[in-house]
Amino acid sequence: MGDPLNPHDAVFRRVLGEPAHAASELRSVLPAGLVERLELDRLAPVPGSFVDETLRWRHSDLLFTVPIDDREAFIYVLVEHQSSNDALMAFRMLRYVTRIWDRFLVDHPKATRLPAVIPLVVHHHRRPWAAPTRLEDLVDLDGQAAEAVWEYLPRFGYLLDDLAVVDGPVLRARPLTPAVRLTLLLLKIAPGNRALAGDLHGWDEDMRAVMANNIELFSALLYYIQVVGETPIDDLHDLVAWLGPEAEKAYMTTAEMLRAEGEARGRAEMLVKLLTIRFGPVPQTALDLIHAASIDQLETWATRVLTEPTLQDALR
Repeated sequence: MGDPLNPHDAVFRRVLGEPAHAASELRSVLPAGLVERLELDRLAPVPGSFVDETLRWRHSDLLFTVPIDDREAFIYVLVEHQSSNDALMAFRMLRYVTRIWDRFLVDHPKATRLPAVIPLVVHHHRRPWAAPTRLEDLVDLDGQAAEAVWEYLPRFGYLLDDLAVVDGPVLRARPLTPAVRLTLLLLKIAPGNRALAGDLHGWDEDMRAVMANNIELFSALLYYIQVVGETPIDDLHDLVAWLGPEAEKAYMTTAEMLRAEGEARGRAEMLVKLLTIRFGPVPQTALDLIHAASIDQLETWATRVLTEPTLQDALR
């Protein structure tokens, strides 16, 4: 269903990772002249991430190929999950774009030209984005010194979809699929919102459309609501019951999954404590293995802690 440790990333990838949904967002935010030249009906996802390992807790990214005037091009979408602005985002985006080109050249070693890469940043926290969107604005020069070197500075900028300044009526007016509209809305208003159930009552048309078209995707959105929101359980249950029996069934399924995941996390934490007492600090590779394990596997490993001579034997 998703990653409870990074639910924003999970819901973003689940919804915007589908080309039809991603295309609706791109049609909404890219300049009209660019949209006319892009064949967004032929949008196709490219696997992998270009984000620095140390920043994956705050950035999610998706890469797509798309023809533009019969030439191969890429669209790179990055979602900023933190409320604080990344002042160096223009530089980071340039770094990610060059990584995309590096990969392209590995796949096309005889290429002498590079495909266009269109960068888009989506920001979804309450405070508006204030960081520069142009790389040139990060260079520490001004006045005559800036004019003297301006010709030799790299030119680069990214498009920005700042959901902090997009209100409900504007979001409703966008030509988005219902799934994308709800996803952007939830990224914007769900985290820490105790009144979320009431805030969603005016969006029943989109919720019913998602539910009718893809109940699994609807369940993923419910999962996100339950993980990041602080809506009282009774209020959230009343909302899904109002949407109908299918919604209520999906809600009960996701609630049960969350309970199971909570139990698994608790068992994993206890196993790590036991392993640390017995064998010393647990390496990251073993921690990753433990946190990805099922409850049955965790229980099996726990029974071995006191009998096996090494960490490797305990986790075999």
